[in-house]
Amino acid sequence: QVQMVESGGGLVQAGGSLRLSCAASGRTLSSYAMGWFRQAPGKEREFVAVVRWSDSSTDYTDSVKGRFTISRDNAKNMVYLQMNSLKPEDTAVYYCAATLIYNWHRRSEVRAVNYWGQGTQVTVSS
Repeated sequence: QVQMVESGGGLVQAGGSLRLSCAASGRTLSSYAMGWFRQAPGKEREFVAVVRWSDSSTDYTDSVKGRFTISRDNAKNMVYLQMNSLKPEDTAVYYCAATLIYNWHRRSEVRAVNYWGQGTQVTVSS
């Protein structure tokens, strides 16, 4: 089992930056890819970014490429999402997620996620 706790959300003006953190715990973290998903009011939860513990391979949804960077610190069991050039449309609750590594080909699918964090609110004002 994997437990995750997110932090770092808040209110920021458009063009600003935030860094989200996800503290993960569990005996088999290396068996998972760690990702970020988000859910805006009235919308479905969607994939944002993912990183593998083993080799730091990453993937991003097109709308955040060049603005967001996902990274992990194996020694601290932490996953980060650096968000720059934020836009109002980035406003959402952001969730840390763990997906078993054998489902890497399904890394952007909500249904493939095995564990979720509780979420952290990000609000970008115009």
